[in-house]
Amino acid sequence: MTSPSVLQSQSCHSLADWLCYIEQSHPIEKIELGLGRVLQVASRGALQQLPDRVILIAGTNGKGTTARTLEQLLLAQGYSVGVYSSPHLLKFNERLRLNGTDVSDELWVEGLRQVEALRQDVALTYFEFTTLAAFAILKQQEPDFCLIEVGLGGRLDATNIVEPELSIVTTVDLDHQDWLGNDRETIGREKAGVFRPGRHAVVGDLQMPQSVAEVAADLGARLTCAGHDYHVESDGQQFDWHFGASQLLALPAPAVPVQNVATALTTLALLDVLPAEAVIRTVLQELTLAGRMQWLSRQPAILLDVAHNPQSARYLASALAQLAGQYTQIHLVVGMLKDKDIREALVAFCGNSWRWHLVSLPGVRGAGSDLLQQALPATEQSCQYRQLSDVYSCIEAASADELFVVFGSFVTVSAMLSLWPQENV
Repeated sequence: MTSPSVLQSQSCHSLADWLCYIEQSHPIEKIELGLGRVLQVASRGALQQLPDRVILIAGTNGKGTTARTLEQLLLAQGYSVGVYSSPHLLKFNERLRLNGTDVSDELWVEGLRQVEALRQDVALTYFEFTTLAAFAILKQQEPDFCLIEVGLGGRLDATNIVEPELSIVTTVDLDHQDWLGNDRETIGREKAGVFRPGRHAVVGDLQMPQSVAEVAADLGARLTCAGHDYHVESDGQQFDWHFGASQLLALPAPAVPVQNVATALTTLALLDVLPAEAVIRTVLQELTLAGRMQWLSRQPAILLDVAHNPQSARYLASALAQLAGQYTQIHLVVGMLKDKDIREALVAFCGNSWRWHLVSLPGVRGAGSDLLQQALPATEQSCQYRQLSDVYSCIEAASADELFVVFGSFVTVSAMLSLWPQENV
């Protein structure tokens, strides 16, 4: 007799059908770390055996910009490249790119069908199911390089079933403490779980936790560390990169953190695929990533950033301080998830006379504007809104010398992108 789950999956035709089916089977908000289930299913189709050269990227912040830098530098040399990342901003298809283009609905459906056939009676989380589908597509497409972003942590994340040629930990800071631990040493140990014996391991955090070095030593990984083995010096407009006998001077600083760019350059140097300096300069001049210091509009001035934890908030606040002289007022439009360290994230922006617009986010994880209000000192100027669209009239009425910064969550930035006319993006 056919099981109910098979009957339901047989009725799936479009990508939307499949995503609805997977989410109904296991809600997207539910997190279950562990490699047992995902490896059991992957082994039935050897999905963990990705083609050619795999780079596995973990870290609290900076995974997306590091992956984008690697992708663009490899594509510029003629390599074929697959990139798996999460979450997405507007369309699920964004989670897997092949040669710079989001994978089609048809390829995703094919991958999801393959995983459904392989899993049989094994229950998979939303992330596990879609990760395996991405791996199925990568196996079929066979790009020269597979760049895989870890979802959460590292050691027990579903992506960690692959065998990378090189692993990266971009940064280590407080986030997802319920799952990873309450201090940087514990979190660092989890993230370093992506390292492999005898393989290169690159760490981009200038204050690397000792636990990361200990895991690398225990495994026999070949550790390369920012601030020790490679260095970056920047004045905001240009930066220098030094790694051993290699150096590149006065490179154009892109609209992403130069520390992540330096980590990407070091990675490619270790793999002996660093492009010519002229190619690097051309790529960096055009390097951007949606939702990361993204100018949605210059008039009115709207800046988007998915900063959602204390470390990323401090980086964004520092960047805004450099822009403050250009505007008479900076408006902070923020919506966050309630399982984040809201107080520590918001305090990074306080004391600047910037005006707060506090937005409630929907869903079981969404924080209400009242919760955001409680996290702010009484001296901060703020208004509360039920939803992001309620702030829209303020943005439309803004003068040319005002800047609106939308941040706090992928959900918040996604909502703003959806509201803004796409022809203006």
